[in-house]
Amino acid sequence: MTIPTPKSPIIGVFDSGFGGLTVLRALLPLIPAAHYLYLGDTARLPYGSKSRETIARYAVSSAKFLHQQGAELLVIACNTATALALEDIQQALPIPVIGVVEPGAQAALTANKELDPAQNWVPHLRDGLIVAKVGEAPQHSNKVDHVLVLATAATVQSRAYTRALNLLGLAAHEKACPLLVPLVEEGWINHPVTDDVLKIYFTEALTAAPATQTLLLGCTHYPLLQPAIQRVLASLGHPLTIIDSAHATANAVAACFPHLITTTIGEPTCTFYATDSIEKFQHLGSNFLGQPLKEVHLLDLGG
Repeated sequence: MTIPTPKSPIIGVFDSGFGGLTVLRALLPLIPAAHYLYLGDTARLPYGSKSRETIARYAVSSAKFLHQQGAELLVIACNTATALALEDIQQALPIPVIGVVEPGAQAALTANKELDPAQNWVPHLRDGLIVAKVGEAPQHSNKVDHVLVLATAATVQSRAYTRALNLLGLAAHEKACPLLVPLVEEGWINHPVTDDVLKIYFTEALTAAPATQTLLLGCTHYPLLQPAIQRVLASLGHPLTIIDSAHATANAVAACFPHLITTTIGEPTCTFYATDSIEKFQHLGSNFLGQPLKEVHLLDLGG
């Protein structure tokens, strides 16, 4: 999908809060000529505790606002909104809409092929989900390899990553990690408590799926924890290939603008909107974006 566009495309990025800024952070160097509109619906988070209908209503209203501001392509940089409302948003807008789940799954597929290029297996399905590799598996591979997905409880309950990975012929094990988002937002990126929490989550997940070789970060907060994740996995003696869905999504967006990727001369510009607490958004958002957020516009989208 290539988007015909003037030299400086306008790209909308939407999240329920701050995590989507990691997607924007990955986008900025890839398409430096673009103007970015970022909306964090902070007044109505967390989305994960709400019904699918409410999440879809919130997400569609935010998406429509960004389209009205001129967005030519919209990135749903929110795993919960992607999992539960992507089709609603796509139907509501006349522009391309890219979520975070499918690009992450595609990146996991690429990683798995690189880990074991000899794989040529037939998936066994039960209730529509892959539960084993049987048939033409190579002789050295007689175990079930999973992609381990770390995500919020709402994303795990949606099973969006399991469906996306299964469609690509990959087995999945999803692990809900409800403590990680508040730890990141508290700023405890390199804190002993965070390492302890990660160790508990990984011990449980790797006990359930011991053959795991690939880890997919299914929440846009989690890229900030990557050094801690690598440290904890090393302590457990179980290193994994880590897939950052934020970077995977940014690459999927950049592929829509092949004539503008990296080589284009220019500086990206950004306009930020938040639906609550400008000061908090500037403070926390700067950590996620990796640079100061100088100006944020307060936006009222209603209930």
